[in-house]
Amino acid sequence: MRIGIPKETFAGEKRVATTPDVAAKLIKLGYTVAIEQGAGSAADLTDEAYQAVGVEILGDAASVWSTSDIVLKVRGPAADAANDEVASLREGGALISFLWPAQNQALLEGLAARKATVLAMDSVPRISRAQKADALSSMANIAGYRAIIEAAQNFGRFFTGQVTAAGKVPPAKVFIIGAGVAGLAAIGAANGLGAIVRATDTRPEVGDQIKSLGAEFVPVEYQEEGTGVGGYAKVMSEGYLRAQAEMIAKQCKEVDVVVTTALIPGKPAPRLITAEMVASMQPGSVIVDLAAEQGGNCEFTVPGQVVERHGVRIVGYTDLPSRMARQSSQLYATNLLRLLEEMTPGKDGEMVVNMDDEMIRGATVIKEGAITWPPPPPTLSAAPKAAPKAAATPVAPAKPLISPALKSLLVLGVGGLALAWLGSVAPPAFMAHLMVFVLACFVGYMVIWNVTPALHTPLMSVTNAISSIIAIGAILQISSPGALMTLLGSAALILTTVNMAGGFWVTQRMLRMFRRSE
Repeated sequence: MRIGIPKETFAGEKRVATTPDVAAKLIKLGYTVAIEQGAGSAADLTDEAYQAVGVEILGDAASVWSTSDIVLKVRGPAADAANDEVASLREGGALISFLWPAQNQALLEGLAARKATVLAMDSVPRISRAQKADALSSMANIAGYRAIIEAAQNFGRFFTGQVTAAGKVPPAKVFIIGAGVAGLAAIGAANGLGAIVRATDTRPEVGDQIKSLGAEFVPVEYQEEGTGVGGYAKVMSEGYLRAQAEMIAKQCKEVDVVVTTALIPGKPAPRLITAEMVASMQPGSVIVDLAAEQGGNCEFTVPGQVVERHGVRIVGYTDLPSRMARQSSQLYATNLLRLLEEMTPGKDGEMVVNMDDEMIRGATVIKEGAITWPPPPPTLSAAPKAAPKAAATPVAPAKPLISPALKSLLVLGVGGLALAWLGSVAPPAFMAHLMVFVLACFVGYMVIWNVTPALHTPLMSVTNAISSIIAIGAILQISSPGALMTLLGSAALILTTVNMAGGFWVTQRMLRMFRRSE
């Protein structure tokens, strides 16, 4: 089958659906690949680079659409009078791109009329097997990183704190609302630039992820679970939203940069930052609204623009992944490749849409002209085992013949009698050695296995405890008569001392690895 990649026609879109590296792998799967001339130029990918791996360069978009069995795109096809890409799709052909079927019912019906098979990259289910094809996460990662770059561009101060001859510069305070993929990427980027980072999320389990990236988790003082289907957040109650608004208002007064990422699939972006909150921020502060394309989390957000209100800049760019076009094209193309690998079981260049495959079924919104969206909910990866049925007539457990307490007394009695008999027949020296052996076993067990690994790894705790016992024994043997015993005791003492000192030295080095430099 032939794969075609037309140039993106959406205004400002610089991404391309495949790169030379990925195109070479598609060809190895058995496909032939064609691309429109100049399709990758905005992402710094030349036609010569595509030709070098065996991709055919076509002069116009019409040639790509009309000769391709499978069309790969970033944005969904245009369906306006000036550029009707839906009509350009071959009847019975296949299309894979972002589509947003919940918001584009008319587009679905137009593609279904072409008897097409359409897979939406934004509908890939959030299951473990499908992570390699999760283009939403790939683009969100780039958007979160780029949001911090745009914030730094519009901020006008250092993110990191500095002490210079001209005075002290405090670090910027960054507050991130929503700790999904984009939010976590923003936390990592802001922390790497030296800012003091705080973040919040409706899902309490995300708190550990926020802390692991070096940020402070700011919870909402309201008890309600915010985890929705597929790892997304859900719509919260009125009481929770009031408590959340109070927390956000407090943070807006204190921080310099706010990054909002709150989105719920299929719904407009929730309004989290009001005009009053913006007015309370310090002049020169910045808000970067990653939900601008869906209406924005800030009341003043204008999609695609940077506006200033009350001295605060609100960045509403809707093309953050496209501003890093080469990187985002590579990641998106890899997601497409992984999906096509699953759909090409024979590695023979023939795409098979297996509706019994949960990943492919979730992404498929139209199958040979029949609209199949929305897909059924994903099944649990591991269904809980059914509880065993109770027996009709439960059998009472048999009572033990001897109670545990009586059994312990019997064991102690037999042991005491055995020791008494051994003491009556054994020489006195044997009993003295036996007593020392028993005490040594007990003391060794308590000293070695009860060591708490507070500043060591557990293995180092045990080795240091053993070394301390050897050192004590060596000290006792140094004073023994005979030069050989003194020499052996001295050698044992030196070696164990080196071992213990080395253990503490290695521990300090390990601790310094995790200590943040001031």
